[in-house]
Amino acid sequence: MNLGAFTLVLALISGASGQYYDYDFPLSIYGQSSPNCAPECNCPESYPTAMYCDELKLKSVPMVPPGIKYLYLRNNQIDHIDEKAFENVTDLQWLILDHNLLENSKIKGKVFSKLKQLKKLHINYNNLTESVGPLPKSLEDLQLTHNKISKLGSFEGLVNLTFIHLQHNQLKEDAISAALKGLKSLEYLDLSFNQMTKLPSGLPGSLLTLYLDNNKINNIPDEYFKRFNGLQYLRLSHNELADSGVPGNSFNISSLVELDLSYNKLKSIPTVNENLENYYLEVNELEKFEVKSFCKILGPLSYSKIKHLRLDGNRLTHTNLPPDMYECLRVANEITVN
Repeated sequence: MNLGAFTLVLALISGASGQYYDYDFPLSIYGQSSPNCAPECNCPESYPTAMYCDELKLKSVPMVPPGIKYLYLRNNQIDHIDEKAFENVTDLQWLILDHNLLENSKIKGKVFSKLKQLKKLHINYNNLTESVGPLPKSLEDLQLTHNKISKLGSFEGLVNLTFIHLQHNQLKEDAISAALKGLKSLEYLDLSFNQMTKLPSGLPGSLLTLYLDNNKINNIPDEYFKRFNGLQYLRLSHNELADSGVPGNSFNISSLVELDLSYNKLKSIPTVNENLENYYLEVNELEKFEVKSFCKILGPLSYSKIKHLRLDGNRLTHTNLPPDMYECLRVANEITVN
């Protein structure tokens, strides 16, 4: 495929999605750099609003010329950001700072909040100990994974914030509860690989995806998930959940499509709604299979929509499975048992 055809394909993909170009292809595919670019970086002529400064051993943010909207500074040695670093590009939309050496004390003033059109801010794999801020109201996607964050600042007023990635940090439940209450547009929250022993309170009811795996959670408050009216994807794998810490209807959520409770200490299967499609229960201590965990009643129009069910790594075998299980799980494509 020649470069012109390749560019056309990308443009068509972007137009169809109504969002933005895929700027993550190797730089060589774009050809010659635009003259409106920092000399050490690359601004492809086919995407002149994108500036790539990846893997250049930079210790500070280079001069960013006006007109740049997508700025990549990945895999460098940047350890500070001056308050005037982005003065020429107040209409910047993406700022990607993954794999650097940034610390909170060396990010000066209101450097991010001045970027009134910023939609994506990624500072993964750095040395942050708390969330960055203040942030602009335009922000939609915040990624601060693989840092040392134990404290969250205020996210108040971030009415467009839709995605938050905070996995692989040092957050406890109290730090989370206070910070995220007012985010009415939040749909995706990843808090996996942190230090929570309880579920954080006050999470926004707008969430569609919630990942809480790889913590130390051992208890679910009664009706905790009822406030999430549209929750579809929930992960609680690799925690310390036992039967005594899971109230009977904790996961009976009509909107839920996927539930992952693998690698816990459950001896019985928690009841789920008939609408659930993917249920992961591998590597628990399950001893019996109760059809009522999936189907309240059985009939021509009463059955579970489960497609994938993982039960391997438990004390169940095929001989433990009741005959009416297959009537309840009649649309299942895969049921994995020891």
